[in-house]
Amino acid sequence: MEGRVAERLRGALGPFGFEVHAFKVGWYNAVLQPAFHLPYPDDTLAFVVLSTPSMFDKALKPFVKKERLKIIRDPVDQCVSHHLSGLKEKFPDQKVDIIFDYEILPSRKPKFLAQTAAHIAGAAYYYQRKDVKLDPWGRKKIYGVCIHPKYGGWFAIRGLLLFPDIQVPFLQQSAPVDCVSTEEKRTELLEQFNFHWQDGRYRDIIEVKERYSEEQKAYFATPPAERFRLLGLTRLTE
Repeated sequence: MEGRVAERLRGALGPFGFEVHAFKVGWYNAVLQPAFHLPYPDDTLAFVVLSTPSMFDKALKPFVKKERLKIIRDPVDQCVSHHLSGLKEKFPDQKVDIIFDYEILPSRKPKFLAQTAAHIAGAAYYYQRKDVKLDPWGRKKIYGVCIHPKYGGWFAIRGLLLFPDIQVPFLQQSAPVDCVSTEEKRTELLEQFNFHWQDGRYRDIIEVKERYSEEQKAYFATPPAERFRLLGLTRLTE
């Protein structure tokens, strides 16, 4: 069942620059505190959705061109929402729950931990402080970061798709590719991500197959309120 669902998802999302990776809810819940658990049985089928560098040209720009008068919040969020919400039509006989990366709980916590989901689904390796044996940071707070084996840091985790009516007890877990495998490189990655993230060097910690275009880099480097102008949009005020 998982194979058929995955094939349909990839057929619908792949042409727009998205990737999907399957996992069981139980794999995710097993590594997190109860406050972050997804409220589904352990064998429930889920997918983490990533946007790759080509999403900007294949999905965002056509969406903005077509929907320009309807864009009232973050254009990328609205574009992702459009494509993921449209999947429900592809599965008329199934319930599909969607959690977007920008959604938060009343407690202000995120509705799901994106990097953990990407790691347990085998999509991208989540490098954390515990992956460095000789820790040079002392009492500093060090955040982890996911690295994709093909795109390095040039990708984003956009959401989860959950299929509450599909149980997959025999789904096999795939480990993410450990593409930053030396102690030295892991230290460099976490150092760059935590203290020099604006220059984006951490994204190229490995040799990547594809990265954001200059236009896309400029877009994401622009403060959110000013991105509308870059896309030729006028922001509607409430």
